[in-house]
Amino acid sequence: MIPAAQVARLTAALPFTLSFVLIPLVWLGAVLGGWWVVLAPLCAWYLFSAIDLAVGLNGENADLETTEAQLFWYRALTQVWVPLQAATLFGLIWYVTRADHLGGWETFGVFFGTGVMTGTVGIVYAHELVHQRNRRERLLGDLLLAMVLYSHFRSEHLLVHHRYVGTPRDPVTARYNEGFHRYYPRVLRQSLLSSFRAERDLLARRGLPWWHRRNPFWLYWGLQAGMLALALLVGGWGGLGLFLIQAGVAIWQLEVVNYVEHYGLTRKHLGGGRYEHVLPRHSWNAAHKATNWLMINLQRHSDHHYKPDRRFPLLQTYPEDEAPQLPYGYPVMAVAAMVPPLWRRVMNPKVRAWRKRHYPEIEDWRPYTRAELPRPR
Repeated sequence: MIPAAQVARLTAALPFTLSFVLIPLVWLGAVLGGWWVVLAPLCAWYLFSAIDLAVGLNGENADLETTEAQLFWYRALTQVWVPLQAATLFGLIWYVTRADHLGGWETFGVFFGTGVMTGTVGIVYAHELVHQRNRRERLLGDLLLAMVLYSHFRSEHLLVHHRYVGTPRDPVTARYNEGFHRYYPRVLRQSLLSSFRAERDLLARRGLPWWHRRNPFWLYWGLQAGMLALALLVGGWGGLGLFLIQAGVAIWQLEVVNYVEHYGLTRKHLGGGRYEHVLPRHSWNAAHKATNWLMINLQRHSDHHYKPDRRFPLLQTYPEDEAPQLPYGYPVMAVAAMVPPLWRRVMNPKVRAWRKRHYPEIEDWRPYTRAELPRPR
């Protein structure tokens, strides 16, 4: 266990700043053009995976008695990213729409790389921020999500995904044998609808209509409209188009990670629409050190679902007998998810082994695979 005093040091937080390297890389691509535009995706997807091979796994856990005050550097890290991402995104829109040295594919490449940055890092930071209880951090998370036009993620994630993960009521839980290319359009549609219904039902329980000002969707729509207007103001119609490209790439990055995190893992139905409590075994865990630096311990997802209020430096990792382990970090697994036969070859045996380990009493998995069980109450 890492002592709290050691966790609190700036030097302990510094490895997580490696994600900031994507900012100069997207600018380098914009300024130099050519094949430099692929630097950001190559770094996020492959460089960190290569570093994983060199530095290995990290099985150490921080002391859970570490206080909020001792986590100052980690909180600062997530908060300072917000203005830096905004300046980079809209600065690139201004620069690229006025740059004569970039061809069409280079311009697309710059904003594809920008979407990798806003998705791989920005949405992950937003995820950390919206989980906090104070308004400042939640607003910063909302700003990051609005930059990729996915503001409803906050409501969907907090009110639906965490409550119903591993059940038929959670759109984000990827079903066994469901390829990503079927999963993606399904989750885009269902998560938007389920998030709005969750907020509507929450207001109804308080005796308020869905259109009441307390519905956060008014905030979501307002922030997203502001981001679109700013992109149009800074870069004209071309700038608006570039903004939409990066948003689309970022959303794809988020949902492929969601696909990886829970593929084939379901909670046991106890009868009558009741399901067992969420446990570490209901999320895929990964202890790959470098990609956990890049994605601020998101790969310790088993503990995140078990204890959603824990800040990222305190998330714990688990052994194989408590949480299923991915063979590689998220970037490699995301690439595998793009090739369904490869994905099934790697992951389906692991899901079947998980079922035998934790639920040997379940003989017929078809209702789980087809999401035909009763929806949880």
